[in-house]
Amino acid sequence: MSDVEVPLQKIKDSMRATWMAGDFGVVAKTISRGAEEFVATLSLPAGARVLDVATGSGNVAIPLARGGAVVTGVDIAPNLLVQARERAAAEGLTAQFDEGDAEQLPYADGAFDAVVTMFGAMFAPRPEVVAAEMARVLKPGGLLAMANWNPGSFTGKMFRIGSKHMPPAHGLAAPSLWGDEATVRERLTPYFAEIETELIPIDFDMPMSPAGAVAFFKKYFGPTQVAFSSLDEAGGAVMEADLVALWTEFNVADDPASHTLVRNEYLQVTAVRR
Repeated sequence: MSDVEVPLQKIKDSMRATWMAGDFGVVAKTISRGAEEFVATLSLPAGARVLDVATGSGNVAIPLARGGAVVTGVDIAPNLLVQARERAAAEGLTAQFDEGDAEQLPYADGAFDAVVTMFGAMFAPRPEVVAAEMARVLKPGGLLAMANWNPGSFTGKMFRIGSKHMPPAHGLAAPSLWGDEATVRERLTPYFAEIETELIPIDFDMPMSPAGAVAFFKKYFGPTQVAFSSLDEAGGAVMEADLVALWTEFNVADDPASHTLVRNEYLQVTAVRR
């Protein structure tokens, strides 16, 4: 697959199916505190019109709505949008959640005061198109804020194991390049000024062994589930062993037999629409 050009629509269909697999909402709960902290750093005023790109189950959109923002979330996975709507309704919050593509946002030019995305837009196949679309829907002077897994992070290492066992389609940039400062600046500079980056710590804290953590991601995290489903039994066993070894190596919990604590990090990016 890595040596063959894959039609764009096929890539998008595959990505939609991947994110609908498993149940990302369960995974999202493990980093919900990090999402709340990300939102808090932005200090967006009440009434600000905010678009959350690749909102998933609403990890970022929900705390934005709590803070009084006028929130719209967009995602390619309709099952996750159902969860986001249910979460908002359960808290009595008003937020709009739409099915849509980060590379073709269904909104007017300059419709938003801020565009945010946490571990979301980075997975779209054409980063240059994503950058242009996020800029298009932002008003001049509007804020862009991204939280992107960086290549050196624990998640970046997980991605490399996945790519080793299931190479990506030919020509697709690694999602974690959105977490590389030089790459981000290159992608955003045509549209944005005042580009600032900072590495932010975030923990994977899970009440299970490293092997249990791998099983958790295998069950609930769509990309991991799909990667395993594409391998035969022997290949799956090798990838599982690689992942368990990684989680074991980076586990700093006092009781590693029943607790996994991994110090992770992401690159926070903020920029102002020219």
